Amino acid sequence: MSFLNYLISGISLGSVYAIIALGYTMVYGIAKMLNFAHGDVIMVGAYTVFIATASAGLPTIPAIILSMIVCTALGMAIEKVAYRPLRNAASPLAVLITAIGVSYLLQNLALLIFGSNTKSFTSAVNFPAIKLAGGQLNITGETSVTILACVLIMIGLTLFINKTKPGQAMLAVSEDKGAAQLMGINVNGTIALTFAIGSALAAIAGVLLCSAYPSLTPYTGSMPGIKAFVAAVFGGIGSVPGAMIGGILLGIIEIFGKAYISSQMADAIVFAVLIVVLLVKPTGLMGKKIQEKV
Repeated sequence: MSFLNYLISGISLGSVYAIIALGYTMVYGIAKMLNFAHGDVIMVGAYTVFIATASAGLPTIPAIILSMIVCTALGMAIEKVAYRPLRNAASPLAVLITAIGVSYLLQNLALLIFGSNTKSFTSAVNFPAIKLAGGQLNITGETSVTILACVLIMIGLTLFINKTKPGQAMLAVSEDKGAAQLMGINVNGTIALTFAIGSALAAIAGVLLCSAYPSLTPYTGSMPGIKAFVAAVFGGIGSVPGAMIGGILLGIIEIFGKAYISSQMADAIVFAVLIVVLLVKPTGLMGKKIQEKV
């Protein structure tokens, strides 16, 4: 039963990576840029819930909604202030360096405001654990809610992109910004909406992550953010289903690596698998080759 327990833990962790990776893959697919501050938006969302519940005494659900609002506003502000002016920069490195700068800015602001001490995060999940096979297979409430949230977000996001006008606008902008603008689509508004959705998902991911691993520091979102980016590349960056598959596979690989090989080598194993996948299939598992016209 230990194998099944590890598998379920891996799917749960991978579901968190998948939710975070959706933000990366949406922004890259539509704006063709990498938002490396995305991991720190997760940290902001988790701190918002922590303060709202521990200090303000808000119930869990209103605190999570507040966190989503704060992260949405933060994501849109970052896009408007830091990324939009550089969207047509001669070198794409300008946006990349700015994203790294925004990431360090958020981390250091959190250090100034909250300090470096680790906060004990109270789980936002009150769902009871499920015990199967005479108690040998234990599925925690956090695991159940995380997996269910990932599936629902994936379904909702897919329906939104394929069935709504803003979603169709996102697809048009991802194909050709210039042509989309000529067709009357507000490119700036569409990209801002993409950042808003990705940042709201980051808030949910932050709550789920800290509920499963109940500690919170200004660096909480740093490594999960990097791993989620790896998951997005693993699945095929720009592909929404690829982000989910890549995230879940990455979580399973990490947990099995810790359980059967070495807990200290788990991160190295994750990145080694990514290198192998990219050597075999450079576009990722579900990425498509794009032919550029010369």
